Amino acid sequence: QVQLLESGGGLVQPGGSLRVSCVFSGIGFSAYAMGWYRQTPGKQRESVARVATDGTTYYVDSVKGRFTISRDNGRHTVYLQMNNLTPEDTAVYLCKAFNYNEEYWGQGTQVTVSS
Repeated sequence: QVQLLESGGGLVQPGGSLRVSCVFSGIGFSAYAMGWYRQTPGKQRESVARVATDGTTYYVDSVKGRFTISRDNGRHTVYLQMNNLTPEDTAVYLCKAFNYNEEYWGQGTQVTVSS
């Protein structure tokens, strides 16, 4: 059974930085692609960044150049480094582990960008 636990959210001023983490509990972390998504009330859940098992990354256009996703297979952890944050980045950030026939979600961590 896979469980995901996010941490690192909080309140940050515009232009600031934050790193959120997602710890994977279970077997086979290196065999799962990992992704960060974000959810705001009344909006569809948005894919922010993904990292494949081979390290290939994907970013939504709105975060390119500002966010960096990385994975540490030894620590079973995926990170999202977020720089130059804007109020539009305010959301609950959720972690997902997935492969061809499974997907697992964490509960999310709140990121609020406000002065």
